Amino acid sequence: MTDAMAMDKLLEKEKKRFSGSEIKGKTLGVIGLGAIGASVANTAIDLGMNVIGYDSALSVEAAWRLSSRIKRAENLVSLMAKCDFVTVHVPALPSTIGLINHDLLSSAKPGMVLLNFARKEIVDTDAVITALENHQIDQYVTDFPTPSLIGRDGVILMPHIGASTSEAEENCAIMGAEQLIDFLENGNITNSVNFPTISFRKGRGYRITFANDNVPRVLGSVLSLLADLNINVLDMLNKSREEVAYTILDIEQEPNEELLSAISNVDHVFNVRTL
Repeated sequence: MTDAMAMDKLLEKEKKRFSGSEIKGKTLGVIGLGAIGASVANTAIDLGMNVIGYDSALSVEAAWRLSSRIKRAENLVSLMAKCDFVTVHVPALPSTIGLINHDLLSSAKPGMVLLNFARKEIVDTDAVITALENHQIDQYVTDFPTPSLIGRDGVILMPHIGASTSEAEENCAIMGAEQLIDFLENGNITNSVNFPTISFRKGRGYRITFANDNVPRVLGSVLSLLADLNINVLDMLNKSREEVAYTILDIEQEPNEELLSAISNVDHVFNVRTL
C-alpha cells in the first residue's frame, strides 16, 4: 500500500471524529445589534437560520440595517432559552461587564453554543465553566483565551485576530480619518469611547456644538440664553451617554465670541465649538 493510499484510508476512518450538525434551521441569538451584530444577524438569515436579536439601546439607524425576518427578544433570558447558538456583539461598558453570568447561563437552552468575539470582560469565565460542566451549554467559542479554559472539553480558543488583515488595517485608517473629518466639519461623533454617537445633517444657518455633564437643566439653560439674546434655533439634536451629554445646535445668526463665552459659562458645560 502506498503512502497516499494509507493516508486516504486513515482520513476516511477518522472523519467521523469531525461530524457535526448543519446550521440551517437552527436558531441564532444575537446580543447587540450595532454594525457588526446586524451584519452577523443578516448573514445568518441568508444562511437559512432563524435569528432572534436583543439590543437594549437599538438606534433607528441600526434598525434600518436589520432584515424584517429577525425577531426581537423582550429580554436576554427569553433569548437564551430559545437559541441553539448565541453570539455576543456589545462593547465593554460598566453595564455590559459580566453580562453573560451564572444566572443568565442557567436559562440557556440545553446544548447551546456560546460565541464571544466581542470583549473578554462581557462573559464571566467561571460561569461558562460551570455551565459546561453542568451540560447547560455544549460549547464555548472565543478569541479571548484564559488559562482556565485551555484544554477544557467543549471550548474552542483562538487568538483575537479578527482585524489582523492588511485590508482591515487600511479600512480602519480610512474610517478613522473620515470620522474625524465629519467631527471637525459637522460636529458628528461616531465610535467614541466616552461620547454618545450622534449624527445630524447640516442644514441652513450656523452650527454650534457643546458638551456638558449629563445633569438636568443644562440644555434648557442654553436654550433660555439663546432666547434672551433673541437668537432663533433652526434645528437641534441632543444625545447623552452615561456621564456626558452632547448637543448640536443650528441657529439663525452667526455666533460671536460673546455668545460662545456665555454658553461656556453655563454651569456644567465644559466644551463649546462653532463650525
